[in-house]
Amino acid sequence: MSVQVVFETHSRSEDNEARIATGWLPGRLSALGREQARRLGERRREDGLSVVFTSDLARAVETAEIAFADSSVPLAFDWRLRECNYGEQNGTRFPVEEDSAGRIDLPYPGGESWRQATERAIGFYEELRQRRNGQRVGVIGHAATRWALEIFVRGRTIEEMVAEEYVWQPGWEYVL
Repeated sequence: MSVQVVFETHSRSEDNEARIATGWLPGRLSALGREQARRLGERRREDGLSVVFTSDLARAVETAEIAFADSSVPLAFDWRLRECNYGEQNGTRFPVEEDSAGRIDLPYPGGESWRQATERAIGFYEELRQRRNGQRVGVIGHAATRWALEIFVRGRTIEEMVAEEYVWQPGWEYVL
């Protein structure tokens, strides 16, 4: 058997709109983000999910709480689903995205590298595969969280993921 994973990124945050690299800081959803979270709930509330796992960072938690409010789908929070820790650059306007290729293995000062971030999330997915066999689960996370799925499930490399332009879509589906 296997685990079906429906991955969604957290909804747009105030920091996204201000082009701030939030990293491990909590962040808050913008008005548009709260509307996106409501639409996520419309898409996924009746989608057969047994549980929704989310990063424990506030912007992901807020997304999940809005999307699955008044729903019987339980929410579970896990720190391993966090975004890359930009260390001293968390919460700055530093061009983190433009520096990603240089940070594949070199940690951000006081933080972690993209490889470390994806390996952390892969550990979560390995555990998920063992504990949720036969279930359909949701995951709400960040770039590193989705990159980890692409690496773990589809055999892509971190170098490919960092080089690829991010294009939002209403969820990605994977089978572990």
